Parts: sequence; structure tokens; C-alpha cells
Amino acid sequence: MSKDKNTNKNQELIEEKEYSTLNLGPTHPATHGIFQNVLKMDGEIIMDSEATVGYIHRAFEKLAERRPYYQITPITDRLNYCSSPINNMGWHMTVEKLMGIEIPKRVQYMRVIIMELARIADHVICNSVIGVDTGAMTGFLYIFQMRERIYDIYEELCGARLTTNIGRIGGLERDFSPKAWDLLDKFLKDFPPALKEFENLLMRNRIFMDRTVNCGPISAERALNYSFSGPNLRAAGVDYDVRVMNPYSSYEEFDFIIPVGTQGDTYDRFMVRQQEMWESVKIINQAIAKIKKEPAGVYHADVPEFFLPPKEEVYNNMEALIYHFKIVMGETEIPKGEVYHAVEGGNGELGFYLISDGGRTPYRLHMRRPCFIYYQAYAEMIKGQMLSDAILTMSSMNVIAGELDA
Repeated sequence: MSKDKNTNKNQELIEEKEYSTLNLGPTHPATHGIFQNVLKMDGEIIMDSEATVGYIHRAFEKLAERRPYYQITPITDRLNYCSSPINNMGWHMTVEKLMGIEIPKRVQYMRVIIMELARIADHVICNSVIGVDTGAMTGFLYIFQMRERIYDIYEELCGARLTTNIGRIGGLERDFSPKAWDLLDKFLKDFPPALKEFENLLMRNRIFMDRTVNCGPISAERALNYSFSGPNLRAAGVDYDVRVMNPYSSYEEFDFIIPVGTQGDTYDRFMVRQQEMWESVKIINQAIAKIKKEPAGVYHADVPEFFLPPKEEVYNNMEALIYHFKIVMGETEIPKGEVYHAVEGGNGELGFYLISDGGRTPYRLHMRRPCFIYYQAYAEMIKGQMLSDAILTMSSMNVIAGELDA
């Protein structure tokens, strides 16, 4: 063997010896979900990584193609389960768009309140967990109480807290009760000072900034190439928000701004979510004011084929009995056609592409899940970073495992 060949061989051996392989996940607590990343490490530095999906094994889209339309709502709960109501509403609005259903204004404003509460709950979880990953446990325990307060409102509205199955095609299952309004009023009074105190704890904290600034950055161009949306895209400096670009549920009537960042790093993602929570509070207050101008007691459109009629009508009215039977047996059909509808989820653009052949179930349903897209960019974002930065980057992207396997 020549001298040159020996030198090259020794160099290869040295390189192989320097790098080590580390499995980050799939069930490590720091990954905040079932994620596996096979990392190629040079000491504490990540030289390369490979992200894998497939640990949830649920196949939501195929499940949906076997179910009647109204039974698909619980499936959407399990996507980003930190903000289930937004998923529910997104699905309902997709079917309503295909059917051409006009939703009463009061119902649209009520939906806005529910969706903005979900956005706040989602952002509270994400930002408080970022604090935990930098060693700030106190903020997590403090602000997390506010998420529980939101879940109390959900429980009053629909009887569930996490997987809400809230609402129906055509509107809501029931009107807001007086207790629900009271809980909402109390939340709107207590949340702003709590959020402000949480910000005081972290926003200018030296340790927090040292850990998050320039951690896991992505440029606006790369984020757009990956098809980012939501807070992660806005943190990179792109002011794209579905609520503004393609308004739904009367969002065009609300006054709010789109917070954007500059660096696209962990700190910017944290700050964008913080500012969005303030904007959500502003939107909810506007929605309450608008509801007070609408006729009371309206909580769904006139679509009896998707609403279980009151029991007294079922017992005494033949038409109501027929609708009750068809809804319970899943025999309600919708027109042929195809439609795409998207909402601004807690994590970004959540879209439903629905094809109907006129049957009782979708012919084809595709769900655009923002977390699935973010996870494709994760390997690039942590390359050259420290191992501890990989955890923070994932936290700030708010990747929810429920959206990976659809």
C-alpha cells in the first residue's frame, strides 16, 4: 500500500473516531413528544442529524375517509392537541364551505372567542416550556394556571378539556351559558397581569437571552422554501397570517396587528408568541362587544341535517325524528365537489383539502399540518448547534407529535 493511501486511510479512521452517534428520542422527556433524531456528534456539537417520523401510527386521513362528516371532528382533536378547538372549527368551516352554508354573525364571533382562547393556551404551553428548557421552572408553574382557566371555560362549553370535540357543522352544539361568560370575564381580567409578570421574568433575563438568541435560527427565505407558516414564519420576518390574508369567521372585522421577528431564532419565536397572546386578548374583547349587538340565543345555522333536534321535537315531530335518525346513523350526505379551507392554527396554517363524491363520507381528505412541515427543517436548523440548543429549538418550534402521522 502506498504512503498516500495509508495517509488517507488514517485520516478516515481519525474522522470516524471523532464523531459519535446519539439517539435523541423517541421517548426522551426533553423532546416533548415521540420524536427520534439520530445525531452525529463532535463532542457537544451536532454535525448532522436525521429526523424520523412514524411513531404515532394513526393514519388520520384514511380514518376520516371511513367516517361520516360529523364524526371526523374527534379526529381533528388529536392533531395539535394543545389547541384542539381551532382544529375542530377548521374542519367544520371546510364542510360548510363545500355546502355553501351561511353562518350567523353571532356564531362566527363566538367561534373567534373559542379559537383565540385556544391560541393563547397553545402559546402559553410553548413559551412556558421554553422557559423550563432554559432552567426557569417558576414561570412555567405560574403561567400554566392560565391554561387551566381556559380549560375550565372549555369544560363549561362542551364538557371536555383537552380533546374538546367542540362545535358542530353549522355552528355550536349549545349557546354559551352564564357561567361560561363569567369564567371568560374573569380570565380576561386576570390573564393580562399574569402574562405581564411572566414577561418580566424572562424577556430581559440575561440567562434566558444568552440561551435563546441565535439559537436554532432560520432565514425568511429558507422558511418560505420549507413552506413554514404561523409564528415560526413570522419570527423569521414574514408577516403572513391566514386570518388576515384569507379571512374567515369575520376576522376581517377585527383590529389586530401581526407581530414579526427579524432573526428567526428561538428568542424571536418566543417573542412573537408573547405578542400574539396580547393580540388575542384584544380580539376576544372586540368579539364580546360585537356579540352584544347581535340577537341573543343564536348559536347555529339552519342546517337540521347536522344538528340533533331537541328531544321533545323528536318525540312529537316526524321531520325531527327523521333528522335525528339520519344523524345518529351517519346517513347525511353532502354535495359533490372539492374544496380547500385553512385556518390560522396555534402553530400555523392548518388546512383541509376535501373531495366529496356525494357519499356519506369524504372521498379523499388531506390535512395540511404545520408541525409536519417544521419537522422537515429541524435537521438543518440544529446543524452546528450545541446539543442543549437542539432541545430549545424544538421547544420554540412547538412541534406537536400528533401532527406528524396523518
